[in-house]
Amino acid sequence: MTIYHFVGIKGSGMSALAQVLHDMKFEVQGSDVEKHFFTQVALEQSGIKILPFQKENIKPGMTIIAGNAFPDTHEEIQEAMKLGLPIVRYHRFLGDFMQNFTSIAITGAHGKTSTTGLLAHVMEGANPTSFLIGDGTGKGQEGAEYFVFEACEYRRHFLSYFPDYAIMTNIDFDHPDYFANIEDVFSAFQEMAIQVKKGIFAYGDDEQLQKIQAKVPVLFYGFEEENDYQAKNLVKTTDGTSFDVFIRNTFYDSFTIPTFGDHSVLNSLAVIALCHYEEIDVSIVKEQLSTFQGVKRRFSEKRIGSQILIDDYAHHPTEIKATIEAAKQKYPDRELITVFQPHTFTRTQAFLEDFAESLRKADKAYLCEIFGSARENHGKLSIKDLQGKIEGAEILTEDNTSVLKTYDNSVIIFMGAGDIQKFQESYEKQLS
Repeated sequence: MTIYHFVGIKGSGMSALAQVLHDMKFEVQGSDVEKHFFTQVALEQSGIKILPFQKENIKPGMTIIAGNAFPDTHEEIQEAMKLGLPIVRYHRFLGDFMQNFTSIAITGAHGKTSTTGLLAHVMEGANPTSFLIGDGTGKGQEGAEYFVFEACEYRRHFLSYFPDYAIMTNIDFDHPDYFANIEDVFSAFQEMAIQVKKGIFAYGDDEQLQKIQAKVPVLFYGFEEENDYQAKNLVKTTDGTSFDVFIRNTFYDSFTIPTFGDHSVLNSLAVIALCHYEEIDVSIVKEQLSTFQGVKRRFSEKRIGSQILIDDYAHHPTEIKATIEAAKQKYPDRELITVFQPHTFTRTQAFLEDFAESLRKADKAYLCEIFGSARENHGKLSIKDLQGKIEGAEILTEDNTSVLKTYDNSVIIFMGAGDIQKFQESYEKQLS
């Protein structure tokens, strides 16, 4: 039996896929850089071997699954070529793998990970379900009939997938290092829509998604009257949110979720719509929705002393707004402090004004140096360009986080897609 060797196993999709294959009793190992990533914890718990990159890792009889961030010139990929081993890119492997199940792709500019986690949790309550979540969590369930997975639009990778169903949460301009504009993003989603085999559930209040054409039914969900699935009568409390669902203007049922913000209601509505379409018992759906614990790095909370620390992956203005809105719903009486690390120079440049506008919604903003990526590690602008647009914003470095101690009884949100966690870790050390 072949050994699956993952080149770049700590990547969020890669580590999730490794766990899925491991659960399905395949032999799995992988390699990566030495630096610690939150995605490796689950791999270590599963006993999956993680090696440092070196060509000696590659042996005859292996199948190589290569992470999208690693070029063909990488030493391990070169060695695999020399040995004539099969080399499959992550998204291609996933595209073939999902053909064994009723597959459900969750895609969109924002909300993919939370919605994938929520759908997996709800469907598991009714049927054996395998899943792959972009926070690095994966599970291969024995006898699974469904496969729920996150499908990323970046570099049009999701065009390797031909899923049975797709949930499309929104279309927004992001990844400006790859997409030219919103029209370019739309064209990618439109191409993806044509590949869906049974049905699409799309957020109907999104003007871009309203234009999606497909060969299968497109069902819309949202707050507006025209949607097939509509959420009405929202009641927001500091414990969560409850709402009524109407299907084509007929009352269906009432639901309560332990999460916050309009985006959480929409994610839940997408899940309710798909489960209704697949005829999953509504009592199971209600029960599972009410027990969802969330996914990694999405509004992950810690209480230390009088402060609430929140770790969140928000790295686009739309996501920052949603995270701040959720925090205000849950903690209406507390001061809200953001510590934001922009991710990539191209994104910071493209959305400079929008970042400033969304961060102004907090009571105080701290900013960290821009986190470059393997694709681009420097740019023309600096964090001071963003600071200049937000009144009272200050720059925070990893070794001067103690200023945050002055905010008694407040909520501090650490946001970003880079290594923002190191700022939170540094601050927690100060506190201890």
